[in-house]
Amino acid sequence: MSTAAEEAPDGVVDGVVDVLQDALAAEHAVVYGYGVAGARLTGRARERALRAYDRHRAQRDELVRVVADRGGDPVAPAASYALPHPVEDARDALALVTLLEERLAAVWADAVLELHGDLRQRAAEGLREAAVAAALWRRGSVPFPGLAERSA
Repeated sequence: MSTAAEEAPDGVVDGVVDVLQDALAAEHAVVYGYGVAGARLTGRARERALRAYDRHRAQRDELVRVVADRGGDPVAPAASYALPHPVEDARDALALVTLLEERLAAVWADAVLELHGDLRQRAAEGLREAAVAAALWRRGSVPFPGLAERSA
């Protein structure tokens, strides 16, 4: 049975690697953003941000391995990322991490559509984790997390 991501002649599953690279690039950005936000948070919010930072680093490292195992050259993190707004206090930091998790949920939602088998399951878990994290930071959920056009 063939899938949208066919085996390429050189052994790389192009479509799958592209989807995984998108998720990896998103995780790089989220790790960067949590580093920025963490500097402005204190107390329990900072502790939760540190746990999220570690979770995203682990996810990023797993994606690096999966991309490399499939013959891809894992996308490297950028030296810095443009932030959607200045992060000058805890309120800005909370808005940033919420937005990061929402955007990550959207990337994982796209991956669910494109991947199959165990990778689709992992993408669904990534979507769930990001949606739950966004809801916790926001202190409320949205309909259809990961689908911005549905939640607006």
